[in-house]
Amino acid sequence: MSAEDREAQEDELLALASIYDGDEFRKAESVQGGETRIYLDLPQNFKIFVSGNSNECLQNSGFEYTICFLPPLVLNFELPPDYPSSSPPSFTLSGKWLSPTQLSALCKHLDNLWEEHRGNVVLFAWMQFLKEETLGYLNIVSPFELKIGSQKKLQRRTAQASGNTELDCRGAAGSAVDQEEVVDERAVQDVESLSSLIQEILDFDQAQQIKCFNSKLFLCNICFCEKLGSECMHFLECRHVYCKACLKDYFEIQIKDGQVKCLNCPEPKCPSVATPGQVKELVEAELFARYDRLLLQSTLDLMADVVYCPRPCCQLPVMQEPGCTMGICSSCNFAFCTLCRLTYHGVSPCKLTAGCSMLWMLMKIFGKMRLKKTSSFLLLKTWK
Repeated sequence: MSAEDREAQEDELLALASIYDGDEFRKAESVQGGETRIYLDLPQNFKIFVSGNSNECLQNSGFEYTICFLPPLVLNFELPPDYPSSSPPSFTLSGKWLSPTQLSALCKHLDNLWEEHRGNVVLFAWMQFLKEETLGYLNIVSPFELKIGSQKKLQRRTAQASGNTELDCRGAAGSAVDQEEVVDERAVQDVESLSSLIQEILDFDQAQQIKCFNSKLFLCNICFCEKLGSECMHFLECRHVYCKACLKDYFEIQIKDGQVKCLNCPEPKCPSVATPGQVKELVEAELFARYDRLLLQSTLDLMADVVYCPRPCCQLPVMQEPGCTMGICSSCNFAFCTLCRLTYHGVSPCKLTAGCSMLWMLMKIFGKMRLKKTSSFLLLKTWK
């Protein structure tokens, strides 16, 4: 290796390390080379889909997803001793969501860029092309169909042979050669199956959105302080953002007052409601247990086919069979009449007065929590 080549390589690797962070560029320890991860900037409302007639049996087949991020393209390279004076870097280009044919087209263009820059360092030009021009070069637009390259159709070719002919793959996203795909050995679609690809894309997109949210500053409209997203929380439906400290106080007050169905977004007239997961993240375990219990209770109270064991020491919910007035508690095995709440008496009429029967019927329809005051009033009127 000449002194000029060694110096050029060291300067280039040092420059890349200063330009990109550790997640985008890593220098190899044992050889002159490294790995770069290329994160593409997607247009707004970018959609991916799997066609309904996919050969692979998928639960997700025929569905469309809107995403903000796609997994990176990975360029692994090694610098030969006579780079950049004579030889180009040796490399592999891998990706999960591009087909082998599309990756091959990118490999070919990297070869062409080397020819244009022969005698000079080329890695930065490669990385800029992959980041800024991949979508346009391959004519990838939204919605973008995900595909897995079929190994039975692949015609392998060496890197040397690939330099002899130009592979024109502009428009490869929608018009790749169907009869015989030509695939570069350096192009690797790093994915096991179409179903796993979808899950990896959705997981990556969610993780990146959380990462971006955590690094931004937001103004909380409760305390009017600017805080990082890592100290904030947003409601999923409306996307309104508030700091966790304010929401924690807000949630705790509502739960202590028993208003578990009123954990709405603090924005006036906004109907968005906090999810149980968001509540659990902010409040103490004991308070969340109360929230969980009251939320279940309020849900059961609205179900017409749910009654409660009348024993004061039990009070567990019991499913009532349609057209049947007998309820059997699964906990204490008490058989009771769902109308009068006394021991089940078969076809014999209930022994309660009309006023008490009305009370139990109201409790069945509206729930116990809403009728504490009403029940006291009716009992007084009945027994007066």
